[in-house]
Amino acid sequence: MIIAIDGPAGAGKSTIAKIIAQKLGFLYIDTGAMYRALTLKSLNENVDIADAARMAELARKSTIDLINDPEGTLKVTLDGKDVSREIRDPRISKYVSDVAKIREVREVMLQAQRNLGSRDNSILDGRDIGTVVFPNAQKKFFLDANFIERVNRRHKELNEAGSEIAWNSVEADLSNRDTIDSTRECAPLKKAEDAIYVDTTDLNIQQVVEKILSYING
Repeated sequence: MIIAIDGPAGAGKSTIAKIIAQKLGFLYIDTGAMYRALTLKSLNENVDIADAARMAELARKSTIDLINDPEGTLKVTLDGKDVSREIRDPRISKYVSDVAKIREVREVMLQAQRNLGSRDNSILDGRDIGTVVFPNAQKKFFLDANFIERVNRRHKELNEAGSEIAWNSVEADLSNRDTIDSTRECAPLKKAEDAIYVDTTDLNIQQVVEKILSYING
């Protein structure tokens, strides 16, 4: 079975998907982490993100893997190195949407994501899982929350991770990412017609998990 969870940044996709994957014994695939890993490599190697051909070549030559451990933690490896913490740095968040909007890069990542998802029962979260990556997924969800709530969540997450970043900076970053993700020409963020819409604004994590599981098991 393939479960697709889409939605904007800060809606809770990754947190919810991890928990559900652990409860169901599914493989969890964070597609955003794959783009973050490529963004990290491009910055480390001083590759111009605006150069689509070079970015696509970099994607083809990179080995990005996602490894789930029994405790529900996702390890992201880039060319054999664990970069799970590095890819969550604010500097990666600043550029990842620009990397993800490159058509040639998405074509490379699309095949990698499908290969990963075909390994086993899987749950994937991202922006275009239900519309492009796995349009025939058996269950599709679109998680959302109002903008201020999403900013608050991301600000709290970053500060708890040790990044002392101002709320206004997070607000600007999320606003920019929303614009890029929803207006990009290739695979823009949007709800699949057959996806179940879940507004998480006034729900806690457990309530969202229970709501989604009720649809999966119903």
